[in-house]
Parts: sequence; C-alpha cells; structure tokens
Amino acid sequence: MNKFYCCLTGLAAGALFTYQQAAAQAMPAPTPEPPKNWHTMDLKADGFYGISLNQAYQALKGKKSKTVVIATIDSGIDTAQRDLKSILWVNPKEKPGNGKDDDGNGYVDDLHGWNFLGGPGGKCDYTETTEEVREYARLQSKYSSVTSAPAGQEKEYAYWRKVKATRDSTVAKSSAEIQQLTPVMNVLMTTSGYIKRGLRLGGDGTFTSADLSRLPKGNDTLAQSKNVWTMLFQQEGGNASNAKVIKELSEYITKLNNDVTPDLTARQRIVGDNPDVRDGKPYGSNLVKFEDASHGTGVAGLIGAVHNNGYGINGVADNVRIMAIKAVPNGDEYDKDIANAIHYAVDNGAKVVNMSFGKKISPHKEWVDEAFKYAAAHDVLLVQAAGNDNQDVDAKPEYPNDMFADGSGTDADNVISVGASGPKPDSKLAASFSNYGKKNVDVFAPGVKVTSIDKDAEFNTADGTSFASPITAGVAALLLEYYPDLSAKQLKQIILQSAKPLNGTMVIKPGDKEGAAAVDFATLSKTGGIVNAYQAVIIASKMKGERKKS
Repeated sequence: MNKFYCCLTGLAAGALFTYQQAAAQAMPAPTPEPPKNWHTMDLKADGFYGISLNQAYQALKGKKSKTVVIATIDSGIDTAQRDLKSILWVNPKEKPGNGKDDDGNGYVDDLHGWNFLGGPGGKCDYTETTEEVREYARLQSKYSSVTSAPAGQEKEYAYWRKVKATRDSTVAKSSAEIQQLTPVMNVLMTTSGYIKRGLRLGGDGTFTSADLSRLPKGNDTLAQSKNVWTMLFQQEGGNASNAKVIKELSEYITKLNNDVTPDLTARQRIVGDNPDVRDGKPYGSNLVKFEDASHGTGVAGLIGAVHNNGYGINGVADNVRIMAIKAVPNGDEYDKDIANAIHYAVDNGAKVVNMSFGKKISPHKEWVDEAFKYAAAHDVLLVQAAGNDNQDVDAKPEYPNDMFADGSGTDADNVISVGASGPKPDSKLAASFSNYGKKNVDVFAPGVKVTSIDKDAEFNTADGTSFASPITAGVAALLLEYYPDLSAKQLKQIILQSAKPLNGTMVIKPGDKEGAAAVDFATLSKTGGIVNAYQAVIIASKMKGERKKS
C-alpha cells in the first residue's frame, strides 16, 4: 500500500465510513517535525542523523570544484523551477527549436534531456500499469489454459507462472485499496468543501494547516471537518495543502485503477513504438515537463538545487548540471526505456545517474543489464533506490538490479543501492517502508520526511528511498566536483566506506509492527550504516584517482 495514505486507510473501517466517523477517531499525538534540512545535519552537532554536509563543505573550503553532469531518470523535471532553472544541463551542440538533430545523437532538439514516454503533438504516456499486468496480458492467450509446460517452452512457462502469481497479487491488493481509498477521497472532498466555504476561499480554494485556526466556531460539521484535516496535516507535515493531498490521492487511485482495468493500448497510441522490440529506431520527444514532474523535480532538487538563493533548499552538490531523462510513468517503467535512458545519459556526458524507481518483473532484464555494463565501461556511477515495499530484496529481488541474468556478476562496481533512514538514532532509524538486504542494499541514507522542492512550488516534504537515492547521488557528485579523477568504482568504494556500521543499534525491521523483536540496523545492508558526506570527503582526499582520461 502507498505509505503516504496509511493513516487515511486506518480511518476507513468499511463502507459505512463517513466524515463524522473520521472526526470521531482519536487523533494521534503530533510527532514533532524535523527541520527542513535535517538530511544535511550531523548527529553529534545537531541531533539529527543526516549526512554531515556542513562538515563536508568545511573540509572542502578553499578547494575549487569542476562542474559535474548528473542525470536523473525519473518522471521529468519542472524546467521553470527557480531552484533548478540555472543548473539544468544544456546540450552544447543542439540548436533549440529548429526541429533538427544538430549533434547527430539521434534525438531532435534534446536541449535539456529526453522523454522516452513522449509522443507526437506534445503527448506523453505518463499513466501506465504495472509490468506484471502488462506481461500477463501479453502471455495470457498462450498459457492461461495450460496446466503444464509445453515441450521446449519450460522456461517461458515458469516465467508465466511467476507473472500470473505476481499479477494476481497486485490486482487483489489494488482492488482492496480502491475499496478503502474511494470513501476516503469522498471524505476529503466533502470536508475540504466545508472548510473552503468556512474560510470563504476564492480562487482554487487551497488551504493549509495554518488556515484551520481561522475557521469560525460553533458549527459541529465544520469542527468535524477541521479535525479530519488537522489529523491529516499532522501526518503529512508542514508543506501539505488540501489541493496537494487530494491531487496525489487522486493520482494514486488512478494508478490502482490502471492495475485492475488497465489501458494496454496507451503506449502504442501515444508513443507509437513497440516496447518489446529494441531496434535502435528513435522514439519519444524533447519535452521533459508534464503534470507528473513533481517526483523528478524533488529528486533533482535534493541532488543540486541552487545554493543560498533565498528560495527552496540547498542541494547536496553545489556545482552540477542536471540532465533530465523522463522514462518513469505513474506505473511501472519499461525496460526498453531504462536501457535507452542509461545509454543516453552516458553518451551525453553524465558521470552519475540517479534512478529512483523499481518494479517486481523485468521481461527484458538483459537489455538493462547491458546498459549497466555500458555505464561501467564508460566509468559512470549508477545510484538507485532500494524500493519501498519493506521487504528483503536478498530473498525477493526488485528490478533493476546488478544480479546479471547472464551470471556474469552479482555486485557491479558502479552500482549503489540505497535504503531509507529516519532522522533519529532510535528504533525507527530504518524507515518502516524501506526495502533492505545484507547483500543487495549497499547503504542507507535519509528518506523520511525529507524536504525538497516541487513542481510549481518551493517546498515538498515526502518519504521514500526515492529521496534517499538522490541524496547519495548528490554526495557522489560532490566528491567528483572536488576530486574529478575518482573513478565510478572509487566513488562507490568511498560512499560505502563512509557509512560506518551501526552495530548494536536495535531497530524495528521494515514491515514489522511496533512491539516486534528488534533487529540490528547493521544487518539491513551491506555496510550496516548511513551515508556520511564528511567521512566521504576525508576518504576521497587521501585517495589517488583512477579515472581514465577520455
């Protein structure tokens, strides 16, 4: 279930759920909000388990930096965002808007990056279903009535059985969530309407937690509505608004509906290619900003948002150019797009690539594996989110990963997998939603109540390994700015070495309920620690770079 709405579904006890019942629920005691920049803080100096970024910059004082190009393979970027506009990568060989592929790289007018979900006429396939649903539809006619593997088709039949089991589970869970969240949406729309009228709001009717204190008293319906939104804003943090919550819940319900009743023609209808054929033919568009750009914008902000401009946040790195590659829809990404996106990033000069996405099925894993190896051959570091399913990915892998299908390796030198950690060194240090794995998750980094920028907004606070990953990628870019001779392999080595094992720190294992037997945080990842920018800088300063001159 989407962790963002766990508190809401806890209120929805069934079909009889009403806003009065919601208001009658005991409101949880508010948890103090961590500072907006807690992810940059130092545990000893500030009391929050951030990455010690200020200490890192102190250690770098007096050194000159070189600009680093870092790619985000994500939902796109708000190219007009004040905190990003000046640091967007600009293709130096492309003449914008002339309708030509000036640099001969196969992509027309790719000024800031490329959209592998784009189609003619400014369209974009940004709402998709899951990979298991797509694969079930592809294989259903061949195997749905088969009870044993046909001769010579044993491998594909075994794959079909995995697809079917995964798809059946996904559809059942999505159906259940739709039943839970539909009455929640009704409650939010109804109570939001009462509050907007109570506040006499004009325009788009947006309100925040601070506005609730202005509501008139003496009206039971209005008081109940206020209680619902007070509880919700406590859960979501200080940057939430009614419009944002309703929009994100609506998008999530749309995603769930597309698992149950999928639109399986959208890709062909909008993009026009065959995602199961990687033939090298060009597809997509140069438009990287669409209405779903919030996620990618937040990711980019954490990596390198402009420093000290009086707006938004300071990114981890201070001298980067962000290459925007749109390949992640509201649903599962296609393997073809991810492989091509990695190639695009490498071929156009990115030295670090952030990948905040993942899925349960990978029908063309060999394509993505090849792209991982291509990045390694060109000394490019790939940083990826470990995933938000609170599961052990050693036992149940998610994709993409560096356990190559051809058996050539299980731990690539240029790939870092990142879990999410919380702000305090207590039992909740491991984020409740984070995936983990002693073999296949390398490190943890801040990923709970992390504040970045947003599409068309100054701030957005959210949870996810999606945000732990760019914080780590930002550290990698920072190291490369000041120590440009470091190879991708060395960057990984330094970042892992910076995360000192927290042996003896007992935490609630992700997915377990409070009260369950605690586990040692050090057992949840390869390093057993949390990325530390200061330690990384100290290690880098003593290391001789091995990057080959291009």
